Amino acid sequence: MAKPEPVHPATTAQALADTFPKLLFAHAQQRADHPAMREKDLGIWQTWSWHDVATEVRALALGLAAKGFQRGDRLAVIGDNRPRLYMAIMAAQCLGGVPVPLYQDSAAEEMVFALSDAEVSMAVVEDQEQVDKLLEIRDRLPTLQAIVYDDARGMRHYQHDGVYDIAEILGLGRVHHDEQPLSFQSLIELGRSSDPAIMLYTSGTTGNPKGVLHTHDSMIITARNAANLEGLTDAEEVLAYLPMAWVGDNLFSYAQSLVTGFCVSCPESSDTVMTDMREIGPTYYFAPPRVYENLLTQVMIRMEDAGRFKYWLFHYFMNHARRVGTDILEGKAVGFWDRVGYKLGEYLVYGPVKNVLGFTRLKLAYTAGEAIGPELFDFYRAIGVNIKQLYGQTEAYVMVCVHPNGKVKPDTVGIPAPGVEVRIADNGEVLFRGPGTFHSYWKRDDATAETRDSDGWVQTGDAGFFDEDGHLKIIDRAKDVGRINDGSLFAPKYLENKLKFFQQIKEVVAFGDGCDYATAFINIDLIAVGNWAEKRGLAYTGYTDLAGQEPVYELIRECIEKMNAELAGDPKLSGSQIKRFLILHKELDADDGELTRTRKVRRKFIAERYAPLIAALNTAASDCVIDAQVKFEDGRTGNIRATVKLRDVKTFAAINQEAA
Repeated sequence: MAKPEPVHPATTAQALADTFPKLLFAHAQQRADHPAMREKDLGIWQTWSWHDVATEVRALALGLAAKGFQRGDRLAVIGDNRPRLYMAIMAAQCLGGVPVPLYQDSAAEEMVFALSDAEVSMAVVEDQEQVDKLLEIRDRLPTLQAIVYDDARGMRHYQHDGVYDIAEILGLGRVHHDEQPLSFQSLIELGRSSDPAIMLYTSGTTGNPKGVLHTHDSMIITARNAANLEGLTDAEEVLAYLPMAWVGDNLFSYAQSLVTGFCVSCPESSDTVMTDMREIGPTYYFAPPRVYENLLTQVMIRMEDAGRFKYWLFHYFMNHARRVGTDILEGKAVGFWDRVGYKLGEYLVYGPVKNVLGFTRLKLAYTAGEAIGPELFDFYRAIGVNIKQLYGQTEAYVMVCVHPNGKVKPDTVGIPAPGVEVRIADNGEVLFRGPGTFHSYWKRDDATAETRDSDGWVQTGDAGFFDEDGHLKIIDRAKDVGRINDGSLFAPKYLENKLKFFQQIKEVVAFGDGCDYATAFINIDLIAVGNWAEKRGLAYTGYTDLAGQEPVYELIRECIEKMNAELAGDPKLSGSQIKRFLILHKELDADDGELTRTRKVRRKFIAERYAPLIAALNTAASDCVIDAQVKFEDGRTGNIRATVKLRDVKTFAAINQEAA
């Protein structure tokens, strides 16, 4: 069992501020004029100081209270990353309420369960789109008393009871504070570290989502331990662009900001994130593997289109960086001329690449959610980006394991985070306990007891093991690990992640448990494969057309065969090489129920929807007709009927490791 790392002691001031509202007002006193939040609006960055944020939060909290929000109530928060939505979370906590962030791209029907399950009494939303969703389902939400919107565009003629402009709520709060200036402080002092601070719903890959309650204590201690581990200070800059309903954003953009005092910036829109990244120049960054893969794909596509000399220059210095860059990043000994060459490469290649990506000032980059390919790690660390893998879950407030500085291993998720203990159960499941352990599942004592035992050990549902260096390796979800009919181990997520390391592949769903061999559904990456096709004069009209072309099948076949060749050397998984595959005629989509809002595959749903394709893959058939329902952007549904090609892949004899 891995032992927890020592935890840095908190300062006296930090220890006294044991809730987020107390931390907020401590910053408002200690660093009143320092920037706390930024938002880009109409191309111009607007800044709120810590004093501004505290003043706004106070007015918002008192205004919500004037409309009936009480201690213990739940407040839904829905929208893109916006300062006033983060302030709404703070305001609810000031009143002793529990904020419940929901995914902004969820359809109205998807929101019904969480809003009714949480018995939400009020909602603070971003704009007209979110207001319309709530009005559509309001008759099924008996506890919902009020909807408050931040962006007033399009709302002029709305005359619905209980729908308010946030400006009105702020005005009520200011009036209340002027009349009773001491009342707000008394509300703050009522808060305790053991109070519920947030409710975050799980992705619900196998059923209805569960509301995960975290206390101020679990969140603040975890955020402080993680900040101390990485040396984060109030000088950091963070771009908050990932969904507010996701636990990672809550840790990196909310809790750690309030613990350290650093500034959080919100992009103008999802389409301007890359531009805003370059303007802000964050020092601390988090992204799922797919974002890093997309960024690298963009770089490589640009290099493919570059002139001959620039193309040669890029690859010459990248080869040098791959040889010595990681050693330089980790402070290891490197020869004088190698350092000179790397400095020149920084000036000519690495620096410009990091500038294009917005990584010029980056000190620390995290990734989590899925495994990230060694090629990605090698590329980013070689050019001086300190990228590290995190392993965690909502029930842990993210932090279970993390790569230690100077000991990054791409095929692991690192060692236990500060204060966290991790052990492997007899059945191979990863268990943890630590300061970030969740309080409970909302109204689900049975599920809480099933997940966390009396000693505090939480079942992650993941299967894994520790390597010789004490790093944790995750194989798959424990419930998904199965067997091929010949007895070979089958770990679908492991195979899927390895295939997604190829830039041409966007999504994979592998099947094989109880079958004679492993098979896979593939979603191609339209940008990467589209660029590849254009360079070869391969015409196509869209995803479906491109996905069905034989040259594309050959391209994907080569990727799978490379993975199969690697698996042949793995004594545990050599028997689960992919033998047959298909390229789906449509991209897997959360709106169609095939992915969660965090882009996790709903394996059971996909298996049921595409059962004829799975059955055909386990025969010698060369194609199969499939009819699938899809949802369009305007909410209408329709059917796509297609003939999908099925193809064989070369597999390799298992390599005898001992003989090798």
